[in-house]
Amino acid sequence: MLTRLLMRLFVVASTISIVAGLAFVYIDPPQGMRVTPDGVPLLSPPVIHPATGEAIPLEELVRNFKGGR
Repeated sequence: MLTRLLMRLFVVASTISIVAGLAFVYIDPPQGMRVTPDGVPLLSPPVIHPATGEAIPLEELVRNFKGGR
């Protein structure tokens, strides 16, 4: 009887913590999950330019393929 009650309490506590954690991440996402208006993650590393071999920001590469601004 006590074991069944403790298991139910554990399941309820686990469910509440999972729902609360997902709600927190959805409402205020961590810095690593944030993106620019073009959909590029803010903390993305530079990429290598195929022609010159130099490192360019990923945002610049995306703007180039989208038609620039």
